[in-house]
Amino acid sequence: MKIAVLVKQVPAVDTVKIDEKTGTMIREGVEAELNPLDLHAVEAAVRIKEARQDASITAISMGPMTAQKAVRYAIAMGADDGLLLSDRKFGGADTLATARTLARAIKKAGPFDLLLAGERATDGETGQVGPACAELLGASVLSYVSAIEELSGEKVRVVRAVEGGHETVEAKLPAMVIPVKEMNVPRLCTLSGKLRAKKADVGIMTADDISMAAEETGLTGSATQVVNVTYPKVTRCGRRIAAADGIDAAIGEIIKIFEDKNCLEKAEAM
Repeated sequence: MKIAVLVKQVPAVDTVKIDEKTGTMIREGVEAELNPLDLHAVEAAVRIKEARQDASITAISMGPMTAQKAVRYAIAMGADDGLLLSDRKFGGADTLATARTLARAIKKAGPFDLLLAGERATDGETGQVGPACAELLGASVLSYVSAIEELSGEKVRVVRAVEGGHETVEAKLPAMVIPVKEMNVPRLCTLSGKLRAKKADVGIMTADDISMAAEETGLTGSATQVVNVTYPKVTRCGRRIAAADGIDAAIGEIIKIFEDKNCLEKAEAM
C-alpha cells in the first residue's frame, strides 16, 4: 500500500507577516515549522505503516528549497521518503493552483492508494487544498476524521467528527483522509529518525518535471488574487461613569449607552 502525506512548511504563528504591496506572505528571514495540523496526518500514516508490512509513506510538499525541512521532519517521524515541488513558477499560487500542482506531482510519483493531509494550514486557514487535490485526482474525500476503523486494499472505513456527534462512513480507494486533532497525538522524533531524515534524499520536482504550464500554476494560474491588504487600527475611547448621584443613575446611564449602540432593546415606558 502506497501512502502520500501532504505537508506544508509554514511561518511560526507569531511571525506571520503579509507584504501589503503584493498581498503575499513574507517567508524570507522568518522562522518556519511543519504545519502543526499536518503532524496528525503524518502520525496517522506512520501508524498504518506500523500495522501493515506492505505500507510505504511519501511526504510531499510544495514551497521554496527551505521547505525540505518540513519534508525531512515527516521522514524523521517515520515516512520512507520525501518529495518537494520547488520552482519560481509556483510562487503566489492560491489554493486551487496549489492543489492542481500537487495533484500533477502525485500522479507522476504514484499511483497512491491512500492520501492524507492536515485539516488546514495555520498560515492560510482555508482547509481547501486537501479536498481540492483529491477532487482533481478523482479520489474520495473523508474530512474531519477522528479514527480509521478499517483499511483494506479496496476501501477505508472511518469515523468522522460531525456537529452533535460522530458518523461512520466508507469509501473506495484511492481516498483522501483528513484527520482532526482528536485522532492521535503526534510522536516526537527519535534520534535515529532524525539521523535517517538528515541522510534522506528528498526528490525535487520543478514545473518542467511535471509538465506544468505557466498558466496552470503560480500566480498566473490562480483563480483568486489578493488585491489589497490592510491592518485594523485599534482605537479606544473610554468613559468613566461615577456613581456619585447614586448607583441607579449610573446603571441607567450604562443602559442608555448600550441602547444607543443597538446592543439592547430600548425599554418600554412604564
